Formats: sequence, C-alpha cells, structure tokens
Amino acid sequence: MQDIQDLVSPSAAHMPASEAGVDWRHRAVCREEDPELFFPIGNTGPALLQIEEAKAVCRRCPVMEHCLQWALESGEDAGVWGGLSEDERRAMKRRAARNRARKASA
Repeated sequence: MQDIQDLVSPSAAHMPASEAGVDWRHRAVCREEDPELFFPIGNTGPALLQIEEAKAVCRRCPVMEHCLQWALESGEDAGVWGGLSEDERRAMKRRAARNRARKASA
C-alpha cells in the first residue's frame, strides 16, 4: 500500500507496520489511558471534545506515525488512531483513491 504510506510522514513510510511489529504498541502513550477515550460515540457535541482529548494524547506519542500507518493498513475504521479521527482517516483514504485513479488515467 505504498500510496497510503506516502500519506504518513517519510520516516513511517520507510518502516512498514508489519516490520515494526507489535513493538511500537508497547511505546504508545495511550497504553496509560482509558481505551474508551479513543472510541467516542458519535461525532458531535461531547464526542468532539472527546476526539480532541484523544488527539492530544496522540500528539504526545512517539509512535503516532506507526499507529496511523497500522490503522490505515489494517482498515481500522473505528476510533482515533495515530492522531486522526474516523472521518479524517476516511477522507485520507478517499484522497489516496482519487490520486491512484488520476495516476492510472494519466
């Protein structure tokens, strides 16, 4: 999935999540947080605040890029992963699909 790897930072793109192994999860800041924080119900009102709180945790995390890459490669649709919400990851995937279509038609 090179096109998705191009969407995350270059350092993460050079190390597939499969090569990084489960190791990155052991260094994740979110291990010390309530998992419920990262899976808000809905995307309005209180859920928006919860999403922002989860993203704040992600911004402090040394493995944020690996987490995002894993979520994209695994098709993880629910929750905040790698500092992005469900909607943001869906938009990222749509952009990648459009870019692939443009490259294929060129």
